[in-house]
Amino acid sequence: MKTVGVIGAGRADEELLQIAEEVGRLLAKEGVTVITGGLGGVMEAVSRGAFLEGGITVGILPTLKKEDANPYVKIPIPTGIGEMRNALIVRASDVLIAIGGEYGTLSEIALALKTGKNVIGIKTWDIRGVIEAKSAEEAVKKALNIKSKS
Repeated sequence: MKTVGVIGAGRADEELLQIAEEVGRLLAKEGVTVITGGLGGVMEAVSRGAFLEGGITVGILPTLKKEDANPYVKIPIPTGIGEMRNALIVRASDVLIAIGGEYGTLSEIALALKTGKNVIGIKTWDIRGVIEAKSAEEAVKKALNIKSKS
């Protein structure tokens, strides 16, 4: 089963949240396991979309408590390692989709590219190596067509 990490800010505008939810929905329809940081914003929206389609949602949490996960995470993984959990999200994912994002997202993009993982970006950092997508549909299609390097 393919795993797709979806990364983005803990707080995002309505447009990005709608895109994230649609990404989650589309990934779940394809039988993909969705991995996020398990908290709010883009992470919650993508988890909600996948959850409502019956998909598997994994949240790799920065905290020690499973209860900190958003309500759409089926498998919460508490780490207690703060932002260092970003590396775990990257390593656990076959490919990543970045939606918007701030510095935490930037760190995940950098880690992914450094370790040879593909990153598809929607309205995110303009960085060499990030594969641009204009919509949720395009991002998911690109993610599904990429062979895993792990």
